[in-house]
Amino acid sequence: MSSHAGHGHHDAHAPAHAHAHAHGSGGDPATDIDWDVLGPLLEQEAELNGVPYEEAARWIAGLPTAPKVRRVLDIGSGPGVVSCLLAEVFPEAEVVAVDATPALLDRAKDRARRLGLSDRFRTLEAELPADFDRLGEADLIWAGNSLHHLGDQRAALAGFAGLLRPGGTVALVEGGLPTRRLPRDIGIGEPGLEARMGAASATRFERMRSELPGAKRETEDWAALFTAVGLVPQGTRSFLLDLPAPLSGPARDHVVASITREREILGDLLSAEDSAVLDRMLDPRDPEGLHHRPDVHLLAARTVHLGRRD
Repeated sequence: MSSHAGHGHHDAHAPAHAHAHAHGSGGDPATDIDWDVLGPLLEQEAELNGVPYEEAARWIAGLPTAPKVRRVLDIGSGPGVVSCLLAEVFPEAEVVAVDATPALLDRAKDRARRLGLSDRFRTLEAELPADFDRLGEADLIWAGNSLHHLGDQRAALAGFAGLLRPGGTVALVEGGLPTRRLPRDIGIGEPGLEARMGAASATRFERMRSELPGAKRETEDWAALFTAVGLVPQGTRSFLLDLPAPLSGPARDHVVASITREREILGDLLSAEDSAVLDRMLDPRDPEGLHHRPDVHLLAARTVHLGRRD
């Protein structure tokens, strides 16, 4: 299980972040994953989201009820961008990046070494829920878009609650708003392309959820779920990523790479017309494409829900 932190909602952006259960063979772009290609994309996206994630971490650190954070678990850490950020915001804590994908954990180790954090940073290859007993206690559990990759979300939250030391906090990053990168009308095809991509992604997300081991439908009232597993809700806040047009080179490159990935994964869920428009958008020679458009932007909201163990 891996969140590959960076995406916010399970929207049109989310298919770029296939969870770690999915690596395998069979020719499906969502499951036949080349981590040498996807790893840098995930890392770049998390870096672009650095400001909202740092704001979220500092919000947690500044709460009157905040515990002394000595150990952090980043569940579904992906390439470790947020793990390292948490190590910087909580300078007295050991941070453990937890993921099921060795290639991403290697990237996390390299990042921690480059930032001089290796003495307080380690990685743990684990597949949840089977490996809950290997995680150890924590004062802060950060689950960034990873809970929805576990079939029984309530049981997983109860597992997190059981790992918390008294006063400890679960920070659950779920929901938010769909990422937007294009205007409603791009002048090609029918207006509303990105909204239709989001609808296709939502269909695919529900299919993914239904196929998870032990999948159970759960009303996504996170405060109520915290209460149900014995945690006290501590509030919810959303944090904005707002990169207006014209985008910087790295941000534009990321938009191109992420939409390329979505085009592959959504496949037959898109109409023939929308697929043809995306082919044009991804053609670097097309003056109306993503490589050249002046109106490409990056706008998203990440929502963080907190639950505390008394």
